[in-house]
Amino acid sequence: MLSKTTLLSVALIINLPLPLQAHDVYSHLVDETGKSCCDNRDCRPAHYRIKGGGVQMFLYGHWLVIPNDKIQYRSIEGDSGETAGGHWCGRGQQGSDYIFYATRCAILPPQAAKADLEWLDVSGQ
Repeated sequence: MLSKTTLLSVALIINLPLPLQAHDVYSHLVDETGKSCCDNRDCRPAHYRIKGGGVQMFLYGHWLVIPNDKIQYRSIEGDSGETAGGHWCGRGQQGSDYIFYATRCAILPPQAAKADLEWLDVSGQ
């Protein structure tokens, strides 16, 4: 039979908010001004692609253009791999006829920087 302390511990662990636990992988990220990218609820894995208009990320059911000055090329320890290393931090809202979003930080894996330079026909040297 389990003790009351063990049962209480198990209950507390089960009731921890999972999104908050998942945000630990983002806690060290800062933007270009040194401000935190994340406020414990606005970062998420996001699929990305490099197209003619630059980097796009799949957010709110649409491919949205990400400002170049918000992109960081780095690996995130604890990344699940579900989006090949793409992550987005910001806020957004989708209405019936609009999408509003503000990107704080967009994280792409280091190898995406090379692909981005190749698309731009820049050698990186």
